[in-house]
Amino acid sequence: MATSTSCTGSTLLQPISQIIDLPLDQVNFVVCQLFALVTAFWFRLYLHPSKTSPFIRHVVATLLGFYLALFCFGWYALHFLVQSGLAYGVMIFTGVEHMHKYCFVVTLGYLSFCQVTRAYVFDYGMYSADFTGPMMVITQKITSLAFEIHDGLMKREEHLKPSQKYLAVRKMPSLLEYLSYNCNFMGILAGPTCSYNDYIAFIEGRWYEPKHLESNGKENGKFKQSDPSPKRDVIQKVCTCALALMVYLVIYTICPTDRVIDDTFMASNPFYIQVLYLYISMLALRPKYYFVWTLADAINNAAGFGFNGYNADGTPKWDRISNLRILNIEFATSFKMFLDNWNIQTALWLKRVCYERCPYNPTAATFLLSAIWHGVYPGYYLTFITGIVVTMAARAVRHNVRQHFLGSATLKLIYDVITWFSTQMAICYTVVPFVLLAVGPSLKFYSSWYCCIHLICLLLVLVLPVKSRRTKQQEQPSSIHASEQNCLSSPDNNCSQKQKAT
Repeated sequence: MATSTSCTGSTLLQPISQIIDLPLDQVNFVVCQLFALVTAFWFRLYLHPSKTSPFIRHVVATLLGFYLALFCFGWYALHFLVQSGLAYGVMIFTGVEHMHKYCFVVTLGYLSFCQVTRAYVFDYGMYSADFTGPMMVITQKITSLAFEIHDGLMKREEHLKPSQKYLAVRKMPSLLEYLSYNCNFMGILAGPTCSYNDYIAFIEGRWYEPKHLESNGKENGKFKQSDPSPKRDVIQKVCTCALALMVYLVIYTICPTDRVIDDTFMASNPFYIQVLYLYISMLALRPKYYFVWTLADAINNAAGFGFNGYNADGTPKWDRISNLRILNIEFATSFKMFLDNWNIQTALWLKRVCYERCPYNPTAATFLLSAIWHGVYPGYYLTFITGIVVTMAARAVRHNVRQHFLGSATLKLIYDVITWFSTQMAICYTVVPFVLLAVGPSLKFYSSWYCCIHLICLLLVLVLPVKSRRTKQQEQPSSIHASEQNCLSSPDNNCSQKQKAT
């Protein structure tokens, strides 16, 4: 394997990169993910839990993960080991009572250090595959595990939320289990994040057992097969990846986002054309993420990870660790609905380590943590600060206006159309700094729109009252308790939505 001193790792695929005119780091990433997809089928068939021990599965998954990391990022992949090693040392040598806090600070601090050096030492504005991307996922896994160990070893059962009971880790993982969880080949490059208990159950072959039992505890004869095949879902997801990549390469090349701040473009087009262009450019940008996350999901499914029970027609579901729901994103009628279906596992991580545990203004704290986790570019902070205001405004509108449109199907349709358009415009407006990265271009865009969405959202927050979460819980304790009980067996994002709906 030929390596270089750059962030791109191996130069073996340099000729292919030159032929198709794409950066080498992106070519390495895609080829490694395709290799991981093929390897995942082999892993499921030939290293099945019935044929080999968990030890072998852990070793192979970890070594393959390190190889892919070295191929993609060269010796910068050692940061993955350093970050994981520092956090494991904290877990071992500090008390369980405060271990989760120290792990959180050390892991997030090391990630931020690497992001600063990558952005300001290597190449400012390098908006492609780089070694801090996998570190972001590893950060999620390390901090999640630290909180889960703390919950499992320090807290009493009655003090845990139902989802925390399911996730709680009752013993300290071995070094091999820990490294396998963080750096396995299925998720080393693009995730998605999963819970430690789910991953260990997958490695040990216990992943399917709870899903094959009916509510009365008896095995469901209709679906008695021990290992449902992921082939159909993997093929569908690979086809989705191909379509998403084609849309991104064709349309986004024609409609790049940075044109929204081009002086000639703004001077020669009326405002409604600028609005339409912004929507199209963001619509064309999202398939890049659809490609990366859907392919990562397909890799895990091909290895046998991600099974989530059965649909009503008896077909298996493979969405346990899915990171997005594309149709729900594109047809979202609220800011919350968009966020709940975009980067789902990251949203769950933010919810579990911050939103559920922060005693003061958890919404603002969650957006701030998300900005720090994403990196050091000012555009990230502008996006997430704007997101706080938009989220509060959307919540206020929903609580005060929605009920007036539920009287008939026609009124509901009108409400849905208006909120869909408003949501899409709010999302596009909010994430422009995330794409532009720097302060100057971002403020130039907002000023060209006269900060209109900022002002509208602030006005809505000031005018429309919204009850606090604590007040609503005090008014409806029984319904919330029932909702939490239903979440015990499936503490996923849908559960969060049901709780908030109460």
